[in-house]
Amino acid sequence: MLSYRHAFHAGNHADVLKHVVTMQLLRYLNQKDTPYMYIDTHAGAGVYALDGGYAAKNAEFESGVAPLWSRKDLPPVLHEYIQMIKKMNPSGKLRYYPGSPYVADKVMREADRLRLFELHPSDARILQDNFRKVEAHAAEQGVRATVRGKRIMIQKGDGFLGLKALLPPPSRRGLVLIDPPYEDKSDYKRVKDTLQDALGRFATGTYAVWYPVLHRMESRQLPDKLKRLQANGWLNVTLSIAEASPDGFGLHSSGMFVINPPFGLEAMLKELMPFLVKTLGRDSGAGFTLETGTTAVPYTGTRRV
Repeated sequence: MLSYRHAFHAGNHADVLKHVVTMQLLRYLNQKDTPYMYIDTHAGAGVYALDGGYAAKNAEFESGVAPLWSRKDLPPVLHEYIQMIKKMNPSGKLRYYPGSPYVADKVMREADRLRLFELHPSDARILQDNFRKVEAHAAEQGVRATVRGKRIMIQKGDGFLGLKALLPPPSRRGLVLIDPPYEDKSDYKRVKDTLQDALGRFATGTYAVWYPVLHRMESRQLPDKLKRLQANGWLNVTLSIAEASPDGFGLHSSGMFVINPPFGLEAMLKELMPFLVKTLGRDSGAGFTLETGTTAVPYTGTRRV
């Protein structure tokens, strides 16, 4: 479906969770000198304006990045995340928010590769334009690429299908982010089928899946289906900022499911998630869950306002 535009939801609580986890996964890959590949199957537009257009209609960023913007007590991982966003807002006012491709580009090294897919024609064009501006700005500053090959490649197309041709990456190191809109319930099945195929091609890769926590049966069943995939391990973290509405409308909770998670990610989230619940939570329904494939009983965060 081509009606979905992520700009409506840019900077909300789900983006905070998704982008903070993604940054930590990339930081882990940066620990080794060998280059790696980042693949984003649903890249979006790359950068979003919060003070106008789609993002301003619902102002969902007020439930996510906005409450963190001026805090002085941020944990280190959140401080790094907010500082990255502040660099793209030099006026000091929160006007622009980065999508996953921009987040990845700022964390990754010059020798690493980004492969970005976006099916929506308008967002694909905006994504291309945004990265052209980034490259032009770097050139104006005298920054030139010192490695061969195209560091960033953007393709207008179906990321579920495009992923197959890229696995395994040449260096046998990589992170795949799968973040479909889930407007069509078939996306849930495609996520599971795509991961099953990807693990057969690249079993040691790290895979991160964002998903909404909704009343819809497919949403509730997705994590359990992903836990049954053949992999070295998994981690599942969810963040809820409020009690779900009786009519089922609105996104109050979302999750990140990571296959082959790096060592240390679980410990970092155990420290981070209570802070996010305290800062972003709106009522007694706020809370988090954190579980891994190596624990007999899931670690569940205390529900708190």
